Amino acid sequence: MEQKGVQLDQETLSCWICLDLLKDLGTIPCGHSYCMSCIQTQWDGEDGKNLHSCPQCRHTFIPRPVLVKNTMLADLVEQLKKTGLGAAAAADRCYAGAEDVVCDVCTGRKLKAVQSCLVCLASYCDQHLQSHYNAAPLKKHKLVDPSEKLQENVCSCHDEVMKMFCCTDGQCICYLCSVEEHKGHDTVSSAAERTERQKELEVSRQKIQQRIKDKQKDVKVLQQEAENISRCADEAAEKNRKILTELIRLMEERRSDVERQIRSKEETEVSRVKELEWKLEQEMTELRRKDAEMDKRAHTHQHNQLLLQYPSVSTLREDPDSSHVHVRPQSYFEDVTTAVSELREKLQLSLTEERTNMELSISQTQVLLEPEPQTRAGFLLEPEPQTRAGFLLEPEPQTRAGFLLEPEPQTRAGFLLEPEPQTRAGFLLEPEPQTRTGFLQYSCRITLDPNTVNEDLSLSEKNRRVTYMRQKQNCPDHPDRFSFWYQVLSRESLTGRCYWEVEWREGVNVTVAYKDIKRKGTSSECRFGYTDKSWALHCDNNFYVFLHNSVWSSVPGPVSSRIGVYLDHTAGILSFYSVSETMTLIHRVQTTFTKPLYAGLWLLNVGSTAHFPKLH
Repeated sequence: MEQKGVQLDQETLSCWICLDLLKDLGTIPCGHSYCMSCIQTQWDGEDGKNLHSCPQCRHTFIPRPVLVKNTMLADLVEQLKKTGLGAAAAADRCYAGAEDVVCDVCTGRKLKAVQSCLVCLASYCDQHLQSHYNAAPLKKHKLVDPSEKLQENVCSCHDEVMKMFCCTDGQCICYLCSVEEHKGHDTVSSAAERTERQKELEVSRQKIQQRIKDKQKDVKVLQQEAENISRCADEAAEKNRKILTELIRLMEERRSDVERQIRSKEETEVSRVKELEWKLEQEMTELRRKDAEMDKRAHTHQHNQLLLQYPSVSTLREDPDSSHVHVRPQSYFEDVTTAVSELREKLQLSLTEERTNMELSISQTQVLLEPEPQTRAGFLLEPEPQTRAGFLLEPEPQTRAGFLLEPEPQTRAGFLLEPEPQTRAGFLLEPEPQTRTGFLQYSCRITLDPNTVNEDLSLSEKNRRVTYMRQKQNCPDHPDRFSFWYQVLSRESLTGRCYWEVEWREGVNVTVAYKDIKRKGTSSECRFGYTDKSWALHCDNNFYVFLHNSVWSSVPGPVSSRIGVYLDHTAGILSFYSVSETMTLIHRVQTTFTKPLYAGLWLLNVGSTAHFPKLH
């Protein structure tokens, strides 16, 4: 009952702000008291509002009141401290919490343990630990920081403290274990073994610390490398910008020069034509005057006068331009336009090749790093054989829910997958042929559609050959004709499994496309390989490039003058092969075709030719 009263006094004499006993207390006008420093700090935070309140009753004061020390209450607090209230508060702060190790001796509400005894296998608070300092037999006990795992030091067989270590079995044992289960084994004291292991751990820690230092150096090197890469990238971008800007400037100058020469030639020729026109006008004026004079003489009634004047009137001097004026039937400056067009094609082909080379150069730029050592914390690790998402992983277990799984033999997008089923929409699909004889069983006859051919292209050999000519072919206008790009599509639509070959010379794009590809205009929507409606293999004398939806992919393979194309429309497979004595796969596409396809050709240079040979 007395203790309850003390507890009540402790709560009554506690500060509402810090919840501790009042100290250097001050009273505010509403009668409540707080620690002087607590209430001042509280009100300092309210100075900006110019409004101060009591934390307990919320009474507000304007302006900030002056704190007054309550002498009587301060004396009462000091008196209660002397009677044990302060000790009770201190003891309350020493009670064990949920995460604390409790004293094994305390009854009722337990205090926090400050030490644990490895001999007694018990934990003690300050009060109950005093006997280990005062009693002579207990002074030799081993005291450690509080621990809840003291029973781990007790042998489960003999209920003795394990003070020995079996080096043979690698486990802690008690004395009885050393003469029974572990008799004849290599045993040492736990303290001695701990000393040896401590030394090993220290060596490992030194290795780890050295490795950390090495890694820090590597990090600094990589940070510097990243800065160098960014700097070099900026320099390269700036240099390339200047080079390409200079190239554009030269092209602009060349354009202006050609335009100036054309205009100069235009001015010269027009002046010559105008001069000739003026001479003809003068001659017509003279002839009209002569005609009028002759008409006048012809109507005179004086015979003798007509006869006398006839020789002078009837005489006509010879016409210096007796031959009629002839003009060239072809268009003016056509040769200039042809030359510029050829320059454009050469420049386009050169840019295509250089773009591929630049992309390859950029993609091959990398920072070479040494492989990481196969150790961790001084211990040898097994090699890490596989990668997934950029991390080294152990092989995945080949079981699922207790069932044995077959090995995963193929890869797609970096993941191990089962072989794809050879069916689509419920139909069994045959595998792709492995020999040219196997492909020839799917050979189809391809002829080119004259209604689609560009006017600069000429068809021959029953529309199975196309050639890039210098002169337009005067083809009739047709909505299916490619108006700008030198392209042509086949007459036959392609579905199912098809195979055909193309023999080419001087640069050709071998293509398959949907029929609804755009035909009119100069935009990229009309170009094979630049939209999602066509797939094209760019064949040059030195390299191949695959194009689809304006994405360029350089592909390896031996360059040959004959390309084999295999299409499995149902399976969504499109393959290009280099055909010589053997067939070599150049590139394969796996996609979904939604409409029938048409074979196409895009001739890149004047003199380029391609044809579909008969297959046997």
